[in-house]
Amino acid sequence: MTDYGHDLRFGTFITPQNRDPAAPVALAQLSEQAGLDLVTFQDHPYQPAFLDTWTLLSWVAARTERIHLAANVHSLPMRPPAVLARSAASLDLLSGGRYDLALGAGGFWDAIAAMGGPRRSPGEAVDAFSEALDVIRGIWNASERGGVRVDGQHYQVVGAKRGPEPAHDIPIWVGALKPRMLRLIGAKADGWLPSYFYLKDGDLERGQLLIDEAAAAAGRDPREIRRLLNISGSFAAQSQGFLDGPAEQWAQQLLPLAVESGVSTFILASDDPRDIQTYAEEVAPRLRELVAAERRAAGTPDGEVVRSPKALEVRSSGIAYDAVPPSLKRSAVEPGDKDYQRVRSTYVRTGAPGLVLRPSSASEVSEALGFARAQQVPLAIRSGGHSMAGASTNDGGVVLNLSRLNRVSVLDPATRRVRVEAGARWSEVASALQPYGLAISSGDYGGVGVGGLATAGGIGFLGRKHGLTIDHVVAADVVLADGTLIRTDAEQHPELFWAVRGAGAALGVVTAFEFIAQPVTDVVFAQMVYDATDLPGLLQRWGSVVEDAPRELTSFLYAGSRQAQLMAVFDGADDAAAIAALTPLLDVAPVLGQSAQRAPYAALVHADDAPYEGGGAIGPLLSNGFAEHLTPELTGEIAEALRSGVTQWLSIRAVGGAVNDVAASATAFAHRHQNFSVADIGRREREYSAYWDRMRKLTEGLYVNFETDLRPERLHDAFPGETLRRLREAKAKYDPDDVFDQTIKLAAADD
Repeated sequence: MTDYGHDLRFGTFITPQNRDPAAPVALAQLSEQAGLDLVTFQDHPYQPAFLDTWTLLSWVAARTERIHLAANVHSLPMRPPAVLARSAASLDLLSGGRYDLALGAGGFWDAIAAMGGPRRSPGEAVDAFSEALDVIRGIWNASERGGVRVDGQHYQVVGAKRGPEPAHDIPIWVGALKPRMLRLIGAKADGWLPSYFYLKDGDLERGQLLIDEAAAAAGRDPREIRRLLNISGSFAAQSQGFLDGPAEQWAQQLLPLAVESGVSTFILASDDPRDIQTYAEEVAPRLRELVAAERRAAGTPDGEVVRSPKALEVRSSGIAYDAVPPSLKRSAVEPGDKDYQRVRSTYVRTGAPGLVLRPSSASEVSEALGFARAQQVPLAIRSGGHSMAGASTNDGGVVLNLSRLNRVSVLDPATRRVRVEAGARWSEVASALQPYGLAISSGDYGGVGVGGLATAGGIGFLGRKHGLTIDHVVAADVVLADGTLIRTDAEQHPELFWAVRGAGAALGVVTAFEFIAQPVTDVVFAQMVYDATDLPGLLQRWGSVVEDAPRELTSFLYAGSRQAQLMAVFDGADDAAAIAALTPLLDVAPVLGQSAQRAPYAALVHADDAPYEGGGAIGPLLSNGFAEHLTPELTGEIAEALRSGVTQWLSIRAVGGAVNDVAASATAFAHRHQNFSVADIGRREREYSAYWDRMRKLTEGLYVNFETDLRPERLHDAFPGETLRRLREAKAKYDPDDVFDQTIKLAAADD
């Protein structure tokens, strides 16, 4: 008995006749309307009575919305694999991830040759097919560096550009019957698609065995390979034979093919609308019921296993992959999966997690957390993945990626109350709020995730006028370490609400925030590039201008050893006032370039969609501190570190103003009297640590999002005195097992 536990799918196999070209399109639409999962068409380019299958698939994709599409099967000798790969990816992108690739090695060689195609022996056809699979997967793998190279006997591809990447992980199903092709399916393909009416007794079982043996020999789980089957028959009131009778008989006769022969996709070959309707509305749901009952009785594990062979080499031995909750299985990403390159790394660190879970609701976050806790591996929580400290990935562990929790809702425009899920990025938030004339101050880059910023502080372009991001949080939905979902605000769990605003990453997974947004129309955005030859003087003069500036002006400065770049935002409608505030900045150092213009706040916090690729397995060293003034001693130390190469890049962000209106005890972010946040990046650990040991005497406190030094004394810098005591009390109550220790080591021993 072989039941691979795959979910059942049902489809149609429609003749692409061109006598009435609208007819196959209408049957495809009927297949979708009736609730089927898949519609397929023959692909015989040498058959003049047929529509071209690619053209038909494209047309049907445009005329349908949900159903998946495939050939049954594409004639590989008539479709060059590199072009086929691009065509498949393009149709998948255009259809929203609804194209599946089914291939055949060729068989009607006289007709193929007559059309200018190759004539191949059976052995040559198998070799060519294997080479073609390598070409197709290489083209789809857009994240791999370098061009595609396949030096085969039948296909030579020398440095072909990769891409486009499909919208979903397109499976490759193969129509074949001979042993060599079946073994190739086990080694390289994702599905077997024979036709029942061509099979002899025992062919199905022998074929499954050959595929499974080949899969095991290639280091694959046989469950990675879906088993599909073309079927045909007639519906009648009385039974007249196999698949010739009432719908209940069909379901009963297909049942052993599912639970004993491993078939999970049944494709009806019929051009009769009534048969399609009956098959979809009566056979499919009944067969699903029967299979579910059989699986419950037998204890058969269900769910897809979608993984490339190379993934087995880097899977983590501490993760029970087969135990991933069903609600998370389809969106989970393992090493070797198509999406792995997109989710493995942060902005600065190249990670190699063993599993990335992508929940789409708070309840799924709870499930994901429960699963992750049961594994003997590290845990990381990721909202946007910017994570300058690199904490939102790991090596060999589980990453909870919140990117699917990204909805932004304006709950009440009158009170400016906004709900934002933690996986949204600030560019998305700014764009959603712009039509309402609202904004939330949020860092200096739109690719930053809401969760990472709104639990730590949020030093942004609007900070001096509107304060930190956390200062506008009025409620939060949190998944605690034990999986409990709670809402916290000033009345409900007030100590957790206090702690979440500044140290939330240490206490739970925040899945959504409620903010009071601020009225913000177009702002003035100015950029200046300075000659930084006299960096200490530049910093001191700039610091004085910032401290004396009106609150509407917030200014950030980024510096290397030779040049410095200023970015400043004036949030006010008075152009004359903006000019008056910005003009003194022209005098802090020789100006090499400058610009200023009005722009929507959303334009300042834009983000591209390129995946983060990290900067190495460890990533840069990052440290920071706050300063009330940019003194000669502090600026001299900074300038010498840049000159000597101890640091590579410096950022100083203005705080003060509205940030300091909030009492130090009001949130877990206690740094409420300084005017500047100073942060920089280093590579040589010993020199960099010694430099920051000196800097600690010239600065005070630190911001957890800009720190990679996890020594216990840094904890006291981040959360001084009473703040740390209260945090540890909250930690003991809400996370007693220290599950959330990735960024803030609240359980660390005192120095």
